[in-house]
Amino acid sequence: MLFNTGARYGIASKVLHWLIAAGIIGLTGLGAWMVDLSYFDSWYNRAPALHRSGGMIVLGLALLFAFWKIASPSPPLQAELRAWERSGARAMHLLLLAAMFVVPASGYVISTSAGSGFHFLGLWEIPALLPRSETVRDLAITIHYVAAYGLLPVIAIHAGAALKHQFIDKHGTLRRML
Repeated sequence: MLFNTGARYGIASKVLHWLIAAGIIGLTGLGAWMVDLSYFDSWYNRAPALHRSGGMIVLGLALLFAFWKIASPSPPLQAELRAWERSGARAMHLLLLAAMFVVPASGYVISTSAGSGFHFLGLWEIPALLPRSETVRDLAITIHYVAAYGLLPVIAIHAGAALKHQFIDKHGTLRRML
């Protein structure tokens, strides 16, 4: 089943969900590790290049995910949820969706703020769309940092709520996405 139904997510939504989740978590770990590399470390240039390319992959998957949500809307929230749980789920999903765009887009701005593009997996160059600007770079760095690390507790709450609804409330929440 490719498309979402009224009760379950289709295979396309599941694959996009898990690829984006793995990408964001992996890139956050890579980002946290690479900022402490010294100039003499062999990964000093490779890690940021990998991080930039991975961020563009996540951004591409996020765009695909957004279009897919229009083509195949998500199943409704489960009827067993309380009103505050529904509100919380909607807020979490909006935060997660926004972060899927804000984090890689701000990373792109950081990477191109010197006025030049960067190589995507060594295959081609992603061009700079904005002129050189230290002010824009500084703002993008702040946004990238706050959004990436601020996303981690949102992911933890999202995962924790899914586990709670699956194993404590017995709503079958995880079956819809696995």
